[in-house]
Amino acid sequence: MTADDTEVLDIAGRKVRITSPGKVLFPARGETKLDLARYYLAVAEPLMAAMGGRPVLLQRFPKGASGPSFFQKRVAPTAADPWVTTTVVSTPNGTTSNALVAVDLAHVLWAVNMGCLGFHVWPVTAADPAHTDELRIDLDPGPGVTFTMIREAAAETKALLDELGVAGHPKTTGSRGIHVYVRLQPRWDGYAVRAAAVAVARELERRRPDLITAAWWKEERGTRVFVDFNQNAPHKTVFGAWSVRANPHGQVSTPFDWRELESITPTELTIATVPARIAGHGDPWAEMSSERQSLEPLLELHRRDTAGGLMDAPWPPVYPKMPGEPPRVAPSRARKP
Repeated sequence: MTADDTEVLDIAGRKVRITSPGKVLFPARGETKLDLARYYLAVAEPLMAAMGGRPVLLQRFPKGASGPSFFQKRVAPTAADPWVTTTVVSTPNGTTSNALVAVDLAHVLWAVNMGCLGFHVWPVTAADPAHTDELRIDLDPGPGVTFTMIREAAAETKALLDELGVAGHPKTTGSRGIHVYVRLQPRWDGYAVRAAAVAVARELERRRPDLITAAWWKEERGTRVFVDFNQNAPHKTVFGAWSVRANPHGQVSTPFDWRELESITPTELTIATVPARIAGHGDPWAEMSSERQSLEPLLELHRRDTAGGLMDAPWPPVYPKMPGEPPRVAPSRARKP
């Protein structure tokens, strides 16, 4: 139904308005706001399996993917949309805000109408914010790092997880990296999950110091894949599976099967191609929710490192100083003894 340049979609028992549906958001092929809404309709089942019930941070692009953006932490229902659901989330400094909850696809398209292209997702559910139920291993390409190197680092990550009996599930980041997700039993808080992520990063660096680094300071990384353990710091969000990046082609952060690792090409995974991929091959993460993992094998690596005298890794600057953390200063700027 259309009226006054507005498309009204019946979604999940709600009427969701898409204003200016013909506005071009992705200039490479001319996809519009309505095209973006239809993309999310096409990937609804795997999308909601990945982020349903979780708080999400909105990054809005009022002028499309090539224009400026801003993050919106606080969301409130309006008289026109009283059904919009929020939950209280905290920032590292303790500030609270009401974040949108991805209850159903109506909430996703409500955000799309406000110019949100993709979603930055909390690793907790709104129903159980005390327990972090996702570990996100972020294989981050620095300057000079190729996607071939990212693939090789992902293979090393899988080998480590397999050795520990932990199931990991990969996705492209929608840019140049790969994320490996581990869906956890809801037993641990974000501090424990980050400790496990630090241990994974350090173990991967031990095994492949030529390829992988756990160095927080950029000056120490060289041309290596950085395992960004601080993406697991409490209250951090990560760009969600099936979400669309703000680039001219509408590139998608796409889950894939490990058997595809050597052939996956991120630039080919866009809002124009991903729906057909799902229709033809299904959801590569379909089993993830039913195989919740224990964090203990990874925490055992952390306990081993701690017993061996390793301090905690540095935290991002927005976090308060943490127990066991080394001086939060780049080595080149540290005061010499």
